[in-house]
Amino acid sequence: MTEAPAEQRELLARVERLPMSRPHLRLLFQGGLGYTFDGMDGAVIAFILPSAAAVFALSGREQGLLASSTLMGFLVGALAAGLLGDRIGRRRVMMYALVLYASASVVAAFAPNWPVLFAFRVIAGIGTGAESAIIAPFLSEFVPSRFRGRFIGSLAGFFAFGFVFAALLGYFLVPPLANGWRIVQLITALPIVMVLWWRRSLPESPRYLLAKGRVEEAEAVVGRLEEQVRRATGRPLPETLPEISATERTAERVAGPAGQGLAAVLWLWRGAMARQTATTWTLWFSITFAYYGFFTFIPSLLILQGLTITKSFGYSIAIYLAQIPGYYSAAFVSERLDRKWTIGAYLSGGALSAFGLATAAGNTQLLVFGILLSFFMNGTYACLYSYTPEVYPTAVRATGMGAASAFGRVGGILSPLIIGSAYTSLGFFGVFALTCAVLAVGVLAVLTLGVSTKGRTLEDITAETAGAAPRARGASETRS
Repeated sequence: MTEAPAEQRELLARVERLPMSRPHLRLLFQGGLGYTFDGMDGAVIAFILPSAAAVFALSGREQGLLASSTLMGFLVGALAAGLLGDRIGRRRVMMYALVLYASASVVAAFAPNWPVLFAFRVIAGIGTGAESAIIAPFLSEFVPSRFRGRFIGSLAGFFAFGFVFAALLGYFLVPPLANGWRIVQLITALPIVMVLWWRRSLPESPRYLLAKGRVEEAEAVVGRLEEQVRRATGRPLPETLPEISATERTAERVAGPAGQGLAAVLWLWRGAMARQTATTWTLWFSITFAYYGFFTFIPSLLILQGLTITKSFGYSIAIYLAQIPGYYSAAFVSERLDRKWTIGAYLSGGALSAFGLATAAGNTQLLVFGILLSFFMNGTYACLYSYTPEVYPTAVRATGMGAASAFGRVGGILSPLIIGSAYTSLGFFGVFALTCAVLAVGVLAVLTLGVSTKGRTLEDITAETAGAAPRARGASETRS
């Protein structure tokens, strides 16, 4: 590593000094709308599946493939977005992903047969996977360190609104209308109009521009952001923060991967970065495995136990509504406890809620513990979307986020298969214990291998995770 030029350090210090104001909230809303439609598109398949299955006379195998189509695409899209985001820019990938998933949703809405529907649901999943993987690392590069945890956690919270909208559309449009399942897919394509807004008003990340040596463009982006903040607050901008610590000076000179594609992913496992890659991949796998186990396969086991409330719309909407306080509580708690401790606490809360779900004596208890489980599991995701991009250098931040998110989807795909196979030998409580054991691995990984990120600049964190030097004490603490 070599020391970053003074002009680059000065630009980053200017971003760090800015107060949270309307321009940041506009970025939050722009990215949040993307996550809302990503969440809606991912959740809607559960509501259109019964109607599509009836129209095309789908077999059980075909229904299973269609139900998994979004996850399959999500895996590919998340990894592709990460690799492309570090190569061609975060902003372009974000817009291309939106166009891809909206266009594919339109084709899927008019699908004449099952193969076309399946293929374009997979393609739509590629778009949503790409968008969900790129938005968090992209916007994290605009936000001062003292606000970043609650900002990105709140950004991820927009997923919950998408799930709620999907449930409402699935309930009020799909059953009563003959082509309701097609209409719902057309509605999920509406965000295509956001591309025009994003293209006009969304800047490229200044940190990405600096990493690519495009200093003049980064200067222009920061200058416009400062002017917008000045007009929004009606006050002079604060003084630039004190000189960035010595470790931060070297951080942005981390030599990224020499190649692209697989070479870039393998670089994440080199040297000091391997520890954080192991942590983030374990976290994403464990929570996604448990999430899809708890909310897709295990409800069918509860029905076998005689607890039929899981089939009701009221149960579904309660579970989805519980996501909202889960996301936003974790976003704010993470600025107090730090991201890794909040992840550990919420994962533990999820495990305890799962135990309550497994031992529920009736529908009321089942509803209460289902709400708590949704609260804690989605709160963990809020922190995960904040934490993952924080621990990677700018040169590979999108790749790191995309690869971890993609690996997590492997857990989501395997979860119903493993739980279904294990049920015959382990029984009802056994599969709950298995799923909680996977969560426990995630808790241990983040608490033992994770790094503290609260109140630290991305450059300061990079200096530690990439092995530049031990954490610089003093600079980050004074900004907490």
